[in-house]
Amino acid sequence: MSSLQSLEISNKRVFLRCDLNVPIKDGEIVDDGRIRASLPTIKFLLESGASLVIGAHLGRPKGEISSELSLAPVAERLRVLLNREVDFVAGKRAHVIPHVGKGHVQLLENLRFSAAETSKVQSERESFAREIADSVDCYVGDGFGAVHRSHASVYDLPLMLPHAPGFLVSAEVEILEKLTRNPERPYAVILGGSKVSDKIAVISNLLDKVNVLAIGGGMVFTFLAAQGKVIGKSLVEKELIPTVKELISRAAGLGVDLLLPTDIVVAPAFSADAPATVVSVDGIGEEMMGLDIGPASAKNFAAAIAPCKTVFWNGPMGVFEFPAFAHGTRVVAQALKEISGMSVVGGGDSAAAVRSFGFADSDFGYISTGGGASLEYLEGKQLPGLQALDL
Repeated sequence: MSSLQSLEISNKRVFLRCDLNVPIKDGEIVDDGRIRASLPTIKFLLESGASLVIGAHLGRPKGEISSELSLAPVAERLRVLLNREVDFVAGKRAHVIPHVGKGHVQLLENLRFSAAETSKVQSERESFAREIADSVDCYVGDGFGAVHRSHASVYDLPLMLPHAPGFLVSAEVEILEKLTRNPERPYAVILGGSKVSDKIAVISNLLDKVNVLAIGGGMVFTFLAAQGKVIGKSLVEKELIPTVKELISRAAGLGVDLLLPTDIVVAPAFSADAPATVVSVDGIGEEMMGLDIGPASAKNFAAAIAPCKTVFWNGPMGVFEFPAFAHGTRVVAQALKEISGMSVVGGGDSAAAVRSFGFADSDFGYISTGGGASLEYLEGKQLPGLQALDL
């Protein structure tokens, strides 16, 4: 397996694939966590005498130019964080600036503005990757949030060049290895988010590895429905109820402490100003929908993970963007901060939530940059971007 330190980069032009897919609202970056996570690798490469061509994506433009999905705000934030000039060239196929010296930094426009970046036709992806490969000397993969994609800049390009993982990707893999191979026990996993279909494979793969599994978020209502409870207008994936029943039975057989909420915060509509009411899981009205786990459940979840030495959390417990339905997610975040063992926040909405509540990244053992990539790794899948980097 190659390492960044072993890659010859002095006086070389390096293509650096980052994950700069940050939330942007009205042209302003809401959370620059992913940009900051890329800085150690960027600075190392520059200090080692390289020049950089940084490639990344934002959202899903599907091969079309979109001003709302331009990386221009990211280029400006990079200039501030690096305290140096960053060349940014917009356009559908932003070109690599030729003939530059060491220390030069260029950020390409959103790679997904080119349909070839995400094409399912290998020859189209390879052609796009070759355009970049012909302008650089080597490749560093540091965009962990994209390594589960077989995209041109993630999979095809590193196969054409001397390559190595960046510090962020190496750190993510090390953490995920600890979670899957030999976690310190007791080991708890907390899963939330809207759809149980997004987490079924993770639950199935982790059931024989964990001691505690806590379920919250919109996905919990499929579990409650599987237990025969009335869930009103709450989100449910009816076709998965038989699968969920099997998982509940399997957890019991393995001796896993499967935690489901005992109370729910409900409202008549999905709205920030909808009146919130706490009810028992047996008392959800037909015209109500659950938007958060209740305070007693949040307290139970916190108590269950308090003695654990390893905790992985992915997915909010409720609609944390609405203050009335943020309590469960905030309590879980606080509980993770207080455990004495290793706490891992699994990227995506969970990372956005803890930062929106005012927690610092240093409050947790690790905050992943890749929600989807982390989950697929924990499912046991082979991730194309890691395969290309020999990881």
